[in-house]
Amino acid sequence: MHTTPPSLLQQLRSPDDQRAWRRFVDLYTPLLFYWARRVGLQESDAADLVQEVFTLLVRKLPEFTYDHNKGFRNWLRTVLMNKWREIQRRQPSALVGGELPKRTVGDDIAVLAEEEFQRHLAVRALELMQAEFQPATWKACWEHAAVGRPAAEVAAELGMSVNAVYLATSRVLRRLRQELADQWP
Repeated sequence: MHTTPPSLLQQLRSPDDQRAWRRFVDLYTPLLFYWARRVGLQESDAADLVQEVFTLLVRKLPEFTYDHNKGFRNWLRTVLMNKWREIQRRQPSALVGGELPKRTVGDDIAVLAEEEFQRHLAVRALELMQAEFQPATWKACWEHAAVGRPAAEVAAELGMSVNAVYLATSRVLRRLRQELADQWP
């Protein structure tokens, strides 16, 4: 049984916690890169900006206090945009591109992007967590919850009871909720 780990943001208060930083980088690099590309940066410039943001976050996150009323990703996006503007002021020709579009209520594209990011975050977290579970536990959860196969079918294939499939699914999903507690809006 897994104990509840401290939240990822709490773990990042220590710049020396390499496991937490690897997990954070793995989870958030695609989003930061996506935002950097949205301001019009070429791939290599976007990668440079993302690297600069992570360098800044190593200094900033130990002081960061999560506010449930404000979104972490909004703060992270602001950090990226401020770093982009700072670089533009220093080297106007280095990074070109426009502002990210402002989100508006009812903006279907923004809602879809948010849903896509949440799915990406959940899948990426599951990939990172897979090693924490026995292969049969993992497979039972994946086949039942992610693929959508009936518990009885998964149980028969894996040689376990239907109840064991439900328990495996519950354990993995509970761990996923713990992992993403600070990442959901």
